[in-house]
Amino acid sequence: MGKYIVRRLLQMIPVIIGTTFLIFYMVFAMPGDPTAGKCGERPCSAAYIQKYRAEHNLDDPLPIQYGKYVAKLAQGDLGTNQYGVKVKDDLQKRYLVTGKLALMAIAVEVVVGILAGILAGIRKGKFVDNLVLVSTLFVISIPVFVIGALAQYFIGVRTGLFPVTVSSKATFYELTMPALVLGSLSIAYVARLTRTNLVENLRADYVRTAIAKGLSRRRAVGLHALRNSMIPVITFVGFDFGALLGGAIVTERIFNIQGVGGYIFRGIQMRDGVAVVGAVTALVIIYLFVNLLVDILYGVLDPRISHE
Repeated sequence: MGKYIVRRLLQMIPVIIGTTFLIFYMVFAMPGDPTAGKCGERPCSAAYIQKYRAEHNLDDPLPIQYGKYVAKLAQGDLGTNQYGVKVKDDLQKRYLVTGKLALMAIAVEVVVGILAGILAGIRKGKFVDNLVLVSTLFVISIPVFVIGALAQYFIGVRTGLFPVTVSSKATFYELTMPALVLGSLSIAYVARLTRTNLVENLRADYVRTAIAKGLSRRRAVGLHALRNSMIPVITFVGFDFGALLGGAIVTERIFNIQGVGGYIFRGIQMRDGVAVVGAVTALVIIYLFVNLLVDILYGVLDPRISHE
């Protein structure tokens, strides 16, 4: 296991270099003046432009710019945004909020989605199965901003169970409704994925053999069929966690959450390339480590999968 983890960590290095170069190239090779709009309605002074270009190495060729950025990245420096604030300091605050929101959404989708999928799988063709299939299809067909607006009105305004917007403190109570909205689409996918794989595994010979040898149906489902059915679900959840960290822009804007998604969106609007590249680079690194954790969990769920 140790050798496998070391090998995977070494494999991450070229992936990080390749992805960060593509991100860096797409952001800083864009046409236009990077200092446009930085000084309000008036044009920036020549001294400011010269200082800005020198601080961000904009006068160097793009490969040299990237080389200097990677040298700083290796030291844990993600650069300084246009307001003079270190990107690492900004992201530390915002990742605490977005990470909390993503973990809550993952918890909701795992618990609710897997339970719904199990009920649908073991009662295939019955009322519960049809209810799960219809309800998940209904949720998948609705855009997330519509779900967010409906949740704000019915759960926040009409019943007052949860606040409509999230304050700067971003407590677990305030993030509950955004987490439900953010995880709603994933609940549908997890439920359908669990149900499909469980139904397929229940038809497998090893499950029928275990039941024929005297193993109770409950243990056969829980010990054998369900365990093997979780492998594709874990894959989806691992992918979804990375997607939730970077793709929660719509949900964060609906509920006024000061997270990473809004930070990237504002950086794109303000043409703050350093902030965008730094935030996306952090997302790439987190996503790679989550995928490593998912691969390790494969061996826990299925002993036949070896990491040697």
